[in-house]
Amino acid sequence: MGNRLEKKYIPLATYFAESSRNEVTLTYTSIENIIGQQLPNAAYLNNSWWRKTKSPASHFLAWTESDFTIKQLELGQSVTFMKNTDQYELDQTSSNNTEYILVIRPIDLDDARAFINLQQSIDAESSYMLFGKDERKLSVQSIRKQIGEWKKLNTSQVFIGLVNGQYAGFLTLNSGPAPRASHRASLRIGVRKAYYGKNVGMSLMKEAESFAQKVGISRLELKVVEQNEHAFSLCKNMGYSVEGTRQNALFINSEYFDELYMGKNISPKFK
Repeated sequence: MGNRLEKKYIPLATYFAESSRNEVTLTYTSIENIIGQQLPNAAYLNNSWWRKTKSPASHFLAWTESDFTIKQLELGQSVTFMKNTDQYELDQTSSNNTEYILVIRPIDLDDARAFINLQQSIDAESSYMLFGKDERKLSVQSIRKQIGEWKKLNTSQVFIGLVNGQYAGFLTLNSGPAPRASHRASLRIGVRKAYYGKNVGMSLMKEAESFAQKVGISRLELKVVEQNEHAFSLCKNMGYSVEGTRQNALFINSEYFDELYMGKNISPKFK
């Protein structure tokens, strides 16, 4: 291959690689959510940007490497991709079934507003988050600053989970902060209820563990409200063990709740 795919389009390439459908329609918003950045102006103004298949451009590799081409284009609105296959006519039934494609990627600056909305939505849906509905006060400016700080740290990261280009969940991984604690990291995870059962939480935790191993982290920790059966089951399935209880840790709806401290020791790939 003469040219390489730009890094920002790798999540989009992952999306098409995971798709089993012969035809996929994505809005511009969904595509931008998947890559975590705005599309260039040319993608809004020129049909030719989408139909290019020659150097020096390389964005098209995100779909052509999975044998997709552009079938229909509504500039600024949506793009329909069609797979080049002799079986296209025979496999039409697969296009009638709902397909859920999960993409996990690191957070980017353009995610700031969506990240705020995602956290606030999860707060409103869950009875066991640290903040309740409308209690978390965040600004785009402060989140963008925080994302910038995360991106500078080699051993901390935030991962975003997107299902069909929609924000479905997140996981934060914070290491340290003291040198003597640099081998461990704390996790915080949240998933929209609409995406329960879509493997979002487990995929986020697997991505976090893979990242931790690469940067030399050997221990992961988190806290779970004892009554949060969904989260507790996920953590147990991922190999986390209960190491202690923080009694009356949260006061929710006039009732005290205990938090369970859970941890997992892993083997880093690099030290």
